[in-house]
Amino acid sequence: MSGQPSTNPTAAILIIGDEILSGRTRDANMHYLAGELNRIGITLKEVRFVSDDHASIVAATNALRQSFDQLFTSGGIGPTHDDLTADAIAAAFGVSIGVRDDAHALLAAHYQRNGMEFNEARQRMARIPDGATLIANPISIAPGFSLENVHVMAGVPSIFQAMVASLLPQLTGGQPLLSQTLRILQGEGVIAGPLGALADEFSDLSFGSYPFTVNGAYGSNIVIRGHDTARIEAAMSRLAALFPSTDA
Repeated sequence: MSGQPSTNPTAAILIIGDEILSGRTRDANMHYLAGELNRIGITLKEVRFVSDDHASIVAATNALRQSFDQLFTSGGIGPTHDDLTADAIAAAFGVSIGVRDDAHALLAAHYQRNGMEFNEARQRMARIPDGATLIANPISIAPGFSLENVHVMAGVPSIFQAMVASLLPQLTGGQPLLSQTLRILQGEGVIAGPLGALADEFSDLSFGSYPFTVNGAYGSNIVIRGHDTARIEAAMSRLAALFPSTDA
């Protein structure tokens, strides 16, 4: 059950990589990004997964960047042959891509400090589409980049999170999304009618019902979300009065 649409900016995340789709690697970046976007008032509306395929990345990028205010990507900007994201983003925008002097200097200094060869494969990470701005990466230095409303970041969760921290202060958000939860020890078939009526009454809020079973009994966690604390608390009070049989 959902309330009226938020006027907050909207976003999508495009998660790229065969290792995700094969089940070899579990994605953690969507969960992290959703929480950070809620905190600054950007509404994550869609998550899409694509393989390491140039045409698929281009098509998904163009579809999502035109549908939402912000598009975040995760994965595919490393040094290996299957890291295709930077080239695909350039193709999606119809711009050239090449080694950027500032990105090259950052990486060269990093590998020199660490006594490592700045070889041809590592230099690939300095290839940035024309017109993009760099996203700082304090962990492994290799930068992400933003091109218009598309923000391209690494797939490794610790690096992705560091890039998000570098990027989000530059974005315009809205009202943070707030929520409260009530655990009800009755099945959804019992609570659906009254809950629907309450959701209609508080149409500016979003109501979610998440069923569970415990010791063979049915229950639901009801989550009320919105941007106004007072309205959420008023709805939660009404909900608790309707279904007083809850546990701690």
